[in-house]
Amino acid sequence: MEFRQLRSFVRVVELSSMGRAAGELGIATSTLSQQIGQLESELATCLLERRSTGVFPTEAGLKFWHMAQVILRGVDAAATIAQKGRFSGQVSVGMASTTAAVLAVPLLNAMRERYPSIRIKLVEGLTSYLTGLLNARQLDFALVFDGSQNSRWSNTPIVDERLFLISRLDAPGFPSALANARTVRMSQIWDLPLIMPGARHALRELLTASLSAFDRTPNIAIEIEGAHSLMHAVNAGLGATIQPGAALSMLNQNGTSKGARALRALPIEDSAMRRRCVLACVSDDELSPAGLATRVVLTQVARALAHTDEWRGAIAL
Repeated sequence: MEFRQLRSFVRVVELSSMGRAAGELGIATSTLSQQIGQLESELATCLLERRSTGVFPTEAGLKFWHMAQVILRGVDAAATIAQKGRFSGQVSVGMASTTAAVLAVPLLNAMRERYPSIRIKLVEGLTSYLTGLLNARQLDFALVFDGSQNSRWSNTPIVDERLFLISRLDAPGFPSALANARTVRMSQIWDLPLIMPGARHALRELLTASLSAFDRTPNIAIEIEGAHSLMHAVNAGLGATIQPGAALSMLNQNGTSKGARALRALPIEDSAMRRRCVLACVSDDELSPAGLATRVVLTQVARALAHTDEWRGAIAL
């Protein structure tokens, strides 16, 4: 005896019709009739009788119908309890502040809608900090950048991020020739005073490596470690910066603060000025069911943001 046979029998009794029940169950009437026939054969009892006005349970069928309902309610309740127990608990997720600016709220909203019993612990920090937490098993997974993965982790490429020159037109040293430009190359801005994080930051290292091809070093006017403070300094006209497009989400939706002039965000054409965002996590064997579910949702949300260009400059992989 199978649960699908019980569900089919119960629906036939409720609707008094084989045809209507088959339609609701999404199966052919002949298939439904076979299921009921197999059930009657197994029980060696006639459960239904056909009349001109429909299909009705026999005396044995009516008693069986009542018990079948009790059984199915118990099965459904058990499944609900199991699912709630399975998809519950805390899942810790790490990501850079710029990534969190565009991804955190959509991820939290999606998790609340799909798995409300799972608690998300979101940790922001530099890639080096996040990788340390991941190695110490203090994170379930983290979005890190290409080159920082560990072979012991499970690594899934999520997006490639294009980097931008972000500045106000009146920022110190901003080239007037770029006022109407749509893109920019590093050879055009190698001497531009920049606001950047410290030398150990992965983005700063990428910038230094890119300029080394021109035998140049970055012209760092101001160092700011915090991404939010850095972007507000740029927005205040204190200098230009090189950041992923997601950094613009740290400001108002139009990329400005109240009373400030609009920022320009020019995509950098140099192929070296891109970075890959990778979802790194402990092995699947170590992830809880809640962790596995959260990983799927995070991947879907991140790629959807890239496809709709809400994650500016990101290319879904």
